[in-house]
Amino acid sequence: MTADIARRLRARIRAGELGPGDRLPAERDLAKQMGVGRVSIREALRLLQAGGYVEVRRGATGGTFVTQLDRPYRNWLSEMRSGVGEITEILDLRIGLEGQAARLAASRRTDAELEIMAAAIDEMSSSHSRVSFRNSDARFHGALAQAARNQRLESAIAGARGEMFAPLDELVYTEIVESSRAGHLAVYEAVRDGDPERARRAMEEHLEQTRQELELLIFGKDTEGHA
Repeated sequence: MTADIARRLRARIRAGELGPGDRLPAERDLAKQMGVGRVSIREALRLLQAGGYVEVRRGATGGTFVTQLDRPYRNWLSEMRSGVGEITEILDLRIGLEGQAARLAASRRTDAELEIMAAAIDEMSSSHSRVSFRNSDARFHGALAQAARNQRLESAIAGARGEMFAPLDELVYTEIVESSRAGHLAVYEAVRDGDPERARRAMEEHLEQTRQELELLIFGKDTEGHA
């Protein structure tokens, strides 16, 4: 139970839903949100603290806050470098899941969800930090998954995204903002136009671009082996 709660919270942090400096809800609120007891939440937060994901601050303005994530991010990069094919498997899974979500969203989305996606793209275009970029990226993918109207699919997408780590490197951040925005815009336009197959292809192309950027980040080479 405790390990599963920690995994779910860690996934939200890795995906960018919770970013450096963000304050987590109080234990009682987290317990209510996740349908568990406060003792389980407290133990899960201790696991996250030990892993370098959160820190506890005392005082009137204290609480549990997401760290700058330097240590867990370095650990994740090390895990990906040592796990041959792991990042490939994660991206293969995301392409399958999110491609299907985009296809379904094209015929099931609401105007409100379209507005959230459009706002996320606008925010990404003007993002002034890695934190704001991560947040807008998470909002876009979250709204798209919700628009698919399939809770099992939405949960699977959240799990797959949580196995990755939204970019923290300054170099990577500055290089991928425009390509990521373009990819999101192509998906958004297809979903807005109600074109399921174009939406699926656009998502697949976006995540293939993400694959190339991550392989360059993790291994120092592109998909064709060029350094």
